[in-house]
Amino acid sequence: MAFLSSFDICASGMSAQRVRMDVAAENIANIDTTRTEAGGPYRRKDVMFESYGAGSFQEALLSASQGKGFASRNAGVRVSGIVEDDREMKMVYNPSHPDADADGYVSMPNVDLLKETVDSMSATRSYEANVTALNAMKLMVQKALEIGK
Repeated sequence: MAFLSSFDICASGMSAQRVRMDVAAENIANIDTTRTEAGGPYRRKDVMFESYGAGSFQEALLSASQGKGFASRNAGVRVSGIVEDDREMKMVYNPSHPDADADGYVSMPNVDLLKETVDSMSATRSYEANVTALNAMKLMVQKALEIGK
């Protein structure tokens, strides 16, 4: 049943966006962390996604136009990795801080609160879009079952 792949695609999108929200929350929670287990200040993390199972858009369009169905059963998006941002750390003058260098500067994390807020809002909206698509698919299946009565 080809329509079941739509449920898999929506579920994989919701799962990926949940990871993105978790990473944004971790970044915000560590916005003032100047010392980590690895040493040095916290580095901002970012989530990388990749699609799988469906091939290119052109292949999916050709397959659908030939009546072969949309995508394979195992299609969707997944987290390919969580990478650290390599941008420079912010240097803040605070000579009384325990992690201050000889000149009184503290290396602060490269986390921008505004960027993390926008990322988490974007992930929330993407998650909600996947829920809406999932609910629309569920409604179509229910209506199809009602036709059979």
